[in-house]
Amino acid sequence: MNPYRQDQVKVAVATGDITSYETTKLIRNTYTLLSVTLLFSALMAGVSIAIQPPSFTGIACLLGALALIWLVLPKTANSTAGLGVVFAITGLMGFGLGPMLTHYLSMPNGGSVVMTALGSTATIFLALSGYVMITKRDFTFMRGFLMTGLIVAIVSMLVLLGASMFGYHMPMASLALSAMIAMLMAGFLLYDTSRIVNGGETNYILATVGLYLSIYNLFVSLLHLTGAFSGDD
Repeated sequence: MNPYRQDQVKVAVATGDITSYETTKLIRNTYTLLSVTLLFSALMAGVSIAIQPPSFTGIACLLGALALIWLVLPKTANSTAGLGVVFAITGLMGFGLGPMLTHYLSMPNGGSVVMTALGSTATIFLALSGYVMITKRDFTFMRGFLMTGLIVAIVSMLVLLGASMFGYHMPMASLALSAMIAMLMAGFLLYDTSRIVNGGETNYILATVGLYLSIYNLFVSLLHLTGAFSGDD
């Protein structure tokens, strides 16, 4: 530990504010890493758009990222190796987003659709995170509701996927699911930020991945909705 950081800790301990110091440190590390990984993910999405991989790339990258989240991240979250895992996860998810972005960008007014979804995602994230940061309200009571909603969303997604495989397409149900996921992700942003601010989460690597996943899914859902209501989907 450098002398300056040591003095900061001593002051925090002396004033009885060590919890506040650790929370501030967690917030700084989390949002710094989140910013960098979002930029890296956007870069990988750009690479994907440029090289135009096969359409199944999205699913393959998503499965790879999920495997890292479930099997590797828990074992590395408390070490520097966890940083590499976070970049691998966000890089895969960004690259896998390429075919979807290419689909929307190829349509009339596609650039506007993508930018609208991106701007809406950023606005929602900043508004919800800022609200929790300022008020320090505890939203952990939402855990049960959010987990139940997530299970319902996953089951609904599988049903729609199965129906489409048999030639049954339900666009309205798909839009309703996207709206549901967007609301769920907004709830997860409140929940995850609340845990960071109020001490429920103390690992900035895990906190970063949680926020990234909510932002990613919120963007994808808003992209679908924006594309549909603009007549491009």
